[in-house]
Amino acid sequence: MTLQNATQALKKYFGYDQFRPLQADIIQAVYDNRDVLVLMPTGGGKSICYQIPAVTLDGTAVVISPLIALMKDQVEGLSANGIPAAYINSSMDAAQIRRVEDAALDGHIRVLYVSPEKMVSQGFQPLLKRLKISLFAVDEAHCISAWGHDFRPEYTQLKFLKEQYPGVPMIALTATADKLTRKDIVSQLELNDPATFIASFDRPNISLTVASGQKRFEQIVAFLKERPRQSGIIYCLSRKNCEILAEKLNQKGFRAAYYHADMPASKRSQTQEDFINDRVPIVCATIAFGMGIDKSNVRFVIHYNLPRNMEGYYQEIGRAGRDGLPADAVLFFSYADVMSYRDMFEQGDSPQEQKDLKIAKLERMFQFAEALICRRKTVLNYFGEPYDQNCGNCDVCKNPPRQFDGTVAAQKALSAILRTGEKVGMNLLVDILRGSSKRDIFDNNYHQIKTYGAGKEYSYNDWLYFLLQMMHLGLIEVAYDDRHRLRVTGEGNKVLFDGKKVPLAMPIPKEQQQERAPRSAEKPRAQLLREELFERLVQLRRAVAQRQGVPPYLIFSDATLQIMAEKHPVTDNAMKEISGVGERKLQLYGDVFIGEIRKFVAEKKGEGHQVRGGTQIVTWEMFRDGHSVEDIAQTRGLAVTTIHSHLSSMYELGESLDISRWIEPEECDVIQGALHLFEEPYQLRPIMDHFDGRYSFDKIRWAIADARRRSREQE
Repeated sequence: MTLQNATQALKKYFGYDQFRPLQADIIQAVYDNRDVLVLMPTGGGKSICYQIPAVTLDGTAVVISPLIALMKDQVEGLSANGIPAAYINSSMDAAQIRRVEDAALDGHIRVLYVSPEKMVSQGFQPLLKRLKISLFAVDEAHCISAWGHDFRPEYTQLKFLKEQYPGVPMIALTATADKLTRKDIVSQLELNDPATFIASFDRPNISLTVASGQKRFEQIVAFLKERPRQSGIIYCLSRKNCEILAEKLNQKGFRAAYYHADMPASKRSQTQEDFINDRVPIVCATIAFGMGIDKSNVRFVIHYNLPRNMEGYYQEIGRAGRDGLPADAVLFFSYADVMSYRDMFEQGDSPQEQKDLKIAKLERMFQFAEALICRRKTVLNYFGEPYDQNCGNCDVCKNPPRQFDGTVAAQKALSAILRTGEKVGMNLLVDILRGSSKRDIFDNNYHQIKTYGAGKEYSYNDWLYFLLQMMHLGLIEVAYDDRHRLRVTGEGNKVLFDGKKVPLAMPIPKEQQQERAPRSAEKPRAQLLREELFERLVQLRRAVAQRQGVPPYLIFSDATLQIMAEKHPVTDNAMKEISGVGERKLQLYGDVFIGEIRKFVAEKKGEGHQVRGGTQIVTWEMFRDGHSVEDIAQTRGLAVTTIHSHLSSMYELGESLDISRWIEPEECDVIQGALHLFEEPYQLRPIMDHFDGRYSFDKIRWAIADARRRSREQE
């Protein structure tokens, strides 16, 4: 199997011309029969990494997935793209499960989703042994690690797969995992020398904002008023807050529902269905909501309370903007949230080591909210991805604090960490830098290192503030599995040995004053027309989805509709060129969307607007109604040769047209036989001169259109 097969499948089933970064490399590793570990942010395209091998390799790909809703969404999406897929889980009765098993054994299912509980059950093993398995994919693989943020004990039993099926490649995928969790995933699944791929965690389309928890409801209302009809999730710490917030938003005229674990399963399912199908745009929910949702047009995620860790935060905001279009992530922060979580962790029945880890990660989240450096820089460095510039798309970058050259201060701290053998935590490091006489320092001879007392010019709190920034900048990291000791990273070594500069924010409180919003400029006509067509296509998508009983985003994503609104595809061939339109979707929905675009173009042309493809479509519609070329030219006040140009363009794009009325087949062959002497884009005059004027411009134009059409059809 080759990457050419993979690329062809990508276009055929998903409508994309090329892979995103790392996807092709990951697929090649699977083709090479290697185990693979994939870290890719939510919305980064993880599913493609196992779905393309599934449709190009012989057999069935078995995907272990933790949530019923997630399986349902994935299977619906694959089916919409013409890929045979199914799932087996606890929501099905015996007859339904038997039908899926029979179809799988008959080779009719390319992707089979199962829960980890089902995968490790004795009753599932006979089917597994009889299947021809192309690969195993473990989705949400961080659940296997007790060091992760969503540990699930049943995941730890999956190691039997490598023991019993050593020749089947396994791909483990997760959106959020630090170094310790990644190491644990490889160990727990017993992956054999896995190829590890860590995609950029950067989601530049998501604007990151942290706001004061004071008057958060009023802030949310103002935010929503600026985004009418947009879809989003508001995460709350408590179930009660979900219900109260949803009720208050409904009283303000918004359509909102709530979702939490205490609701009856039928009501939870209904809320999720209403959200997925755009019947309810806003859901107020606990973190139980969202993991199983593949909805691509979520435009915002709001955290009503501070998330409990950075992994959860980034996974949750990643549910916004999965289509690549602009999205917002707003986090409301108050110290009361930190205290609530601490109480929750302390009262839990986890081992003390796990409690300490949860509290440490909560502290890191608290530090993120308090930080005065670029939010994106903080997040990316947390996940081990160096990011030196400021993103320009977060609240800190838009309202930057006062900074100073903190290189010397950073060098003192980094040197002290190394001179202590990387065996101290943050508080003890500050005591060393300030020359404290605490017993721990003298017992370990830290008073004898060169940097003891080298930082007396800064207060204790100032040093804590600087060290937190250094952590966010990726210069130091915390070894959670080694008593939370500090370690110097590769980026930190660059500061010590390579002259890397370190800008630090001054320890001053944030500015509370808000700038007056700039007056919005009047939108250009082309943008208004594009937005109008996009809205019409959104409404059409909703109507088609309702008739077919599927979520609207499974018809086409917002990103695909945006491209349609910009490019106005009015033929099948033109629609094929739109990213996100595969063969199956073109077959199912092409005619109705092309019809709407043609209708829009004709209307706007009739109103006197200049729109892409408008004049050709008006000509084409008149020609289809029975008007001759001469009649159309006279009616529209255009030259006959211009009408020929319009019609040849439509023919080139795939419209059915008998061109022999304007050019004989022999003439067409002769002209096309000489085209290799000229370069694209063809100029008509040199070709006419080549034939000493024997053929008119119109005949040459028709011959070129026919040649281009044949070339397209052969690709």
